[in-house]
Amino acid sequence: MKQEKIIIYQIFTRLFSNRNTTCKPDGTLQENGCGKMNDIDSAVLSNIRKLGVTHVWYTGIIRHATQTDYSSYGIPRQHDVVVKGKAGSPYAITDYYDVDPDLAVNVDKRMDELQDLIRRTHQAGLKAIIDFVPNHVAREYKSICKPEGIKDLGENDDPTKHFSTANNFYYCWGQPLDLSNIVSQTTNTYNEFPAKATGNDQFSNKPTPNDWYETVKLNYGIDYCDAGGRSEHFDPIPDTWNKMTDILLFWAQKGVDGFRCDMAEMVPAAFWAWATDKVKYRYPEKIFVGEVYDPNQYDRYIGAGFDYLYDKVGMYDCLRDVICGMRPAADITRQWQTTDRLRPHMLYFLENHDEQRIASSFFAGEAMKAIPAVYVSVLLYSNPFMLYAGQEFGEAGMDEEGFSGKDGRTTIFDYWCVPSLMRGYFDRRRMKKSERSLMTIYQNILNMAINEKAIREGDSFDLMYVNPQLAEQQFAFIRKADDEMILVVANFGSFDVATSVVVPSHAFTHLMIPEMETTAVDLVTKEQMKVVLRPDKPLPITIGALSARVYKFMINHK
Repeated sequence: MKQEKIIIYQIFTRLFSNRNTTCKPDGTLQENGCGKMNDIDSAVLSNIRKLGVTHVWYTGIIRHATQTDYSSYGIPRQHDVVVKGKAGSPYAITDYYDVDPDLAVNVDKRMDELQDLIRRTHQAGLKAIIDFVPNHVAREYKSICKPEGIKDLGENDDPTKHFSTANNFYYCWGQPLDLSNIVSQTTNTYNEFPAKATGNDQFSNKPTPNDWYETVKLNYGIDYCDAGGRSEHFDPIPDTWNKMTDILLFWAQKGVDGFRCDMAEMVPAAFWAWATDKVKYRYPEKIFVGEVYDPNQYDRYIGAGFDYLYDKVGMYDCLRDVICGMRPAADITRQWQTTDRLRPHMLYFLENHDEQRIASSFFAGEAMKAIPAVYVSVLLYSNPFMLYAGQEFGEAGMDEEGFSGKDGRTTIFDYWCVPSLMRGYFDRRRMKKSERSLMTIYQNILNMAINEKAIREGDSFDLMYVNPQLAEQQFAFIRKADDEMILVVANFGSFDVATSVVVPSHAFTHLMIPEMETTAVDLVTKEQMKVVLRPDKPLPITIGALSARVYKFMINHK
């Protein structure tokens, strides 16, 4: 069976297909518009598939807090004080069993429109991932769509207790919520008594603007304020475990192919082991992607059922520093070695909704500067790679949209239009030459990864230890499967470089490479090169600035 190289394409659904170019800072839905699920049609999905993508992560599908009034549809209105931005954060969930009405053409048919989107995604040869937000919910969480017989979160809580395994929330000992750090008391019309603990493990009744004050923490059986320190109470099974597992099963049976689990490490691994076991027993093909930032926790969460974890504080941070000239390229070796035991489970990326855009002045200032890092992170191993929509067009994220501010990120809080996405998927005649060129580069790299057997499933061999001449700005490695071998040399430098690469005798032995004369084809330029493959014999190579050579060899074992 052909092994798959997973390429995840993250779509921030609200923004992706919005073609209203008003872009008024802090604008309303009526002023700035909103992308719809129906706009992501078969033609759009076909172009995403052609890019080299295998999975689409639809961000912001589940209904969350917003300042837009949908009460005429029977949807409870949220207090503006506890909503960040006009559109609201997709991570402040108000109903785990509902779909964001912003995304629907017909609000009353919003679940049907999502089911149609999932069907179109599958028909395009793609798989669909959605967010599961397990650590916290919106302050005014109330499900109106939960299945019959399901108890709502907090419905049976005893708010006189700070902590109880029967409670879904934590309570602040009879104190009212104090939002005086957020808004003046004279204009605050939101009341919460007793105060619930805030989502970022803030157990005071007085959150700050830097806290996730629009959310409340869910209780998985950990007493964070125990007199003896943090203590775990998992027997009997906490009520929240069952309710959250039911939510996962609900969406699994709707046809989604996996879950990107927000702030997974803020939820105990014991719960994940319990929940993923139950989901995968019924739906063994579903995948779980965890947002985990502490490398010391990686083994625990993979052991608890996660298929893939963010490699953020590792490979992302390293590649960002190499791109920005703050570390030598040779540091990439140390980084992959750090997580080598978990290699198949590490998800590489260079952008997502939390991180700054590569082309922003806060990061590299130019999209092309990241291309060598794209070659490395996509081709180095067979583990997954994630691409954020707009990255392939050089989206800079330098708008000052409203609540988000000008921070080099594409907003997750505001109604907005992303012109590069509008051109790239809905009006390609208006694409800039630089956008078309960059998209072609990404398309070539990603399709190499999913089509070349040596990249999909081959062994990898890092060549840096015998090539010190490359240490500062180049990175070289080999991939090999059966009679196919690929040599990748990426150049992070801003100038063309003429160098040489040594393949050591150990690589010949380990990968079973015969000595021979052969022809190599550069998968980037399609140029051919006659080479003599000998252990420790330097191969002369010229590499363009901010580019790579990807030489494919056919191995003759005669």
